[in-house]
Amino acid sequence: MSQRSTATPAHSPAPGAEQHPALDFANSLLSLPTGPLDLIGSPETTTTWLIDHDLAPAGGRVYRPCTDRIHQLRTAIRALIEARAADRPAPADALAAVNAALTATPSAPLLHWDAERGLHRTLPHPADRIADHAMAQLAADAAELLTGPDADRLAACGGTPCTRFFVRTHAARHWCSTRCGDRVRAARAYAKKRAANKG
Repeated sequence: MSQRSTATPAHSPAPGAEQHPALDFANSLLSLPTGPLDLIGSPETTTTWLIDHDLAPAGGRVYRPCTDRIHQLRTAIRALIEARAADRPAPADALAAVNAALTATPSAPLLHWDAERGLHRTLPHPADRIADHAMAQLAADAAELLTGPDADRLAACGGTPCTRFFVRTHAARHWCSTRCGDRVRAARAYAKKRAANKG
C-alpha cells in the first residue's frame, strides 16, 4: 500500500505515519497556533484523503453520514493511541468502536456463482461500502500499531498546541516534527529573555 499524505509540506506526516496509515489518520485533526485544521473535515476532503492513502478507489465518493462515522472511528483510534502512549487502560468505548469497524466487512472471499464465471470466490467491495472497507483497513492497521513492535514507542508530541502522535525513533525525541521542536525552543528562549529583562 503506498502512503501519500494529503498534508501540506508544513504538516508532513509524523514519524511512523508512513508505515501506519492509522497513525496518519489519527493525526488528520491538527491543532495549530492559529486554531484547529481538519484534513478530513468534509466529505470531499475525506474522499480525497482515502483515495490518496489507497483506502478508496479512484472515482469513489464518501457522503456526509459516512464522513461522520469515519470521524467517530478517528476519535476512537486517537483515544486508544493516547491511552497506549500514556500507559493507561484502553477506553472500552474506543475498543468497541474499533472492533465494530474490524468486523463490519467480510474478511474472507465469499463464494459466488454467475453464468459468465461459474462458481468463484470474491471479496465484495460494492461502491456503497467504500467507507466500511476503509474503516476496516484503518482499524486493522490501528490494531497492529497498538499491539505490534511500534506500540512501546508511541508518544504524544510535547509541543504545545500540537496534538499529534508519533513513533519515537529514539528515546530523546519529544516532538512529532522539527517545526514543533523549534516552536518549543523558541518559546523557552523568549521566556528566558523576558525573565532576564525583568530581573
